[in-house]
Amino acid sequence: VMRVLRLLMSSILVLGLSACASSGGRQMSALEQAQYAYSAAIRWGDIDGAWTQIDPAWKSANPLTDIERARYKQIQVTGYKPVASEPLGEGMALRVVEIGVVNRNTMAERSMRYEERWRFDAPSKTWLVTSGLPDFWSGR
Repeated sequence: VMRVLRLLMSSILVLGLSACASSGGRQMSALEQAQYAYSAAIRWGDIDGAWTQIDPAWKSANPLTDIERARYKQIQVTGYKPVASEPLGEGMALRVVEIGVVNRNTMAERSMRYEERWRFDAPSKTWLVTSGLPDFWSGR
């Protein structure tokens, strides 16, 4: 009887823990998927695709001009490597990435660090970048 009771209790504990992990895990899984899509868009020079993942509030305060869009066509991303990430609180996350970039006109290559700040938008159930597109020209 004790053996069966222990088995039953351990099964309930495992199921309970997996339920907790899956409820929080869904949001993190969505974050990882959003980060993967965003980094792929940046990596392949799809600025318009990356722009769709930028927070609407940030986009309205910082509209992407035709000149800025043309500047992104002057560079080629050669690497996009996550360096660190951490949750910042309820529905917020930070990821630091190392980006390799080549200027197509001068063929000069350099690397830079970029901090992606993410916010979970509950109504749309998506993660959005609140830090804007990487600024390859400011030297940060």
